[in-house]
Amino acid sequence: MAELRYGEDPEPSDPFPAGPLYVPVRPGPFGYAARIFRTPLGDRTAVGFTSERRLAATLGAGQAWIRLAEPALRALTAPLGVTVLTLDPQFTAPAPGPVSDPAPAPGPVSDPAPVFAA
Repeated sequence: MAELRYGEDPEPSDPFPAGPLYVPVRPGPFGYAARIFRTPLGDRTAVGFTSERRLAATLGAGQAWIRLAEPALRALTAPLGVTVLTLDPQFTAPAPGPVSDPAPAPGPVSDPAPVFAA
């Protein structure tokens, strides 16, 4: 089995662990929880990044993260039924923009048009 040296990027086809990962997290009622994402086909996936720079480029500089080894991330997400691990995803949906005020609802309708029976 090949060894990954610190700072190297794993190839997607490599079957060995990627080393310590930067895992995006979100605050929860009992501390932080790993964020679970969806693949383009809708499957749930855990996500890990091989560098802080890659995480920030994809999810933004304000994204909280923790360092976890691949086996620890898989063990953490397996009870949730998440069996897929995506490393260094590059394509994400754009962040939602600010919510604008909705258009005002139309006023009440005056007498509707008469309906004629045929």
